[in-house]
Amino acid sequence: MQRINDLRRRLILAALASPAAAWAQGISSRPVRFILGQTAATTPDLIARTLAPRMQAKWHQPFIVENRGGAGGAIGLDAVAKAPPDGHTLTVNVNSTLTLPLFFKIDFDVLTSFTPITLLAQNIFVLVVHPSVPAKNFAEFAEWAKREGGNANYGSPGNGTHHHLIMESLKLRTGLALTHIPYKGSAPAFTDLMGGQIATMFVPMGTALNLGAGGKIRTIGGSARERSPLAPQIPSLHEQGVKDFDYFAWFSAWGPAGMPQDIVAKYNTALHEVLAEPEVRDTFAKSGATVRTSTPQELDRLNRDDYVVLAKLVKEAKIKGD
Repeated sequence: MQRINDLRRRLILAALASPAAAWAQGISSRPVRFILGQTAATTPDLIARTLAPRMQAKWHQPFIVENRGGAGGAIGLDAVAKAPPDGHTLTVNVNSTLTLPLFFKIDFDVLTSFTPITLLAQNIFVLVVHPSVPAKNFAEFAEWAKREGGNANYGSPGNGTHHHLIMESLKLRTGLALTHIPYKGSAPAFTDLMGGQIATMFVPMGTALNLGAGGKIRTIGGSARERSPLAPQIPSLHEQGVKDFDYFAWFSAWGPAGMPQDIVAKYNTALHEVLAEPEVRDTFAKSGATVRTSTPQELDRLNRDDYVVLAKLVKEAKIKGD
């Protein structure tokens, strides 16, 4: 009998050490895909490529990042919305895509075609200018813009991006007149900003710190009400007189609509554990992002609330699609 019990214990231990048992830590042996609506080197891409190998190590299950950029993120989100809701397809989304139905004809609903899992991070933007612009703070920036009138221009990676929406929000609040020059992506917009072809724009905090350190741009003020702990030397626009100006991007994990709640809960817990790792927080900080988490229910409410706010901004600013 003792030999039989010893044999049973050995068999149990062998099973626990097998790949099948390791897969039990995840949801299967099949790969999980992060399908992104943004290109490489964007913040969603950085977040996904930071999370994927850590989730793979935690669950002993392959995690793959696929970039399907285009149409403001609609191409990637369309693929996620149409994927089986079995937990093997996710996305890292940015909240500016909530405006997609205002600019494009899409085959999915930004509020009902996805399963919210958790917030992942948020990112403050910074109003910056080319060094040729005679402004070191917002008061001087406003005076410059008024003198230039319609000749003052600003750039963005395209209509409906955060860079575009934040500036239009600032224009509505202050009455400043700046002409929008949309680009097809961040890289050409940043290149022309550094070259002086465009005078100003809002850029993510990480970009502002990198370009500012090289003297290629000058920072004016942050888009959030409070100063960022990543750059406390940059004053907010709120404290410079644009009262209650409080705008930031947030990034979250979504899956297709209809994901089982036990799988959603498992992802929520695992992602929160990964996001708590100091190395992950440091990696995010280098790009100007800070970790921010939530329950699925909190993310769903945030999606719906932000959709209302952004839709109102698009309507009031008369923003049109590309």
